[in-house]
Amino acid sequence: MHVRKGDTVVVIAGNDKGKHGTIQTVLREVNRVVVEGVNLRWKHKKPSQNSPKGERVQRECSIHASNVMHIDPKTNKALRRRPEHGKAGAAKKSAKAPKKKEAAAS
Repeated sequence: MHVRKGDTVVVIAGNDKGKHGTIQTVLREVNRVVVEGVNLRWKHKKPSQNSPKGERVQRECSIHASNVMHIDPKTNKALRRRPEHGKAGAAKKSAKAPKKKEAAAS
């Protein structure tokens, strides 16, 4: 999976396209993620002692992992992580090229 819990992502497809959020949960078995403030649905709760009338609450539901992309912190745009820049990755435009080790002249 290309995303982890705590990553900041942007939704690139679906009803919430363009929204930004932090990943709260990763469901690897079904290749889905729950993003904070995205894909909100109403949950109807039964009456209980705490709320005798019952209640309606909004909660985030999962979306497919292919519908999210990481956000570049410098440009605040969607990016693909590049493995040659380590685990954190970097955007092609905003990243500096990795330093090459110079051969010691003897």
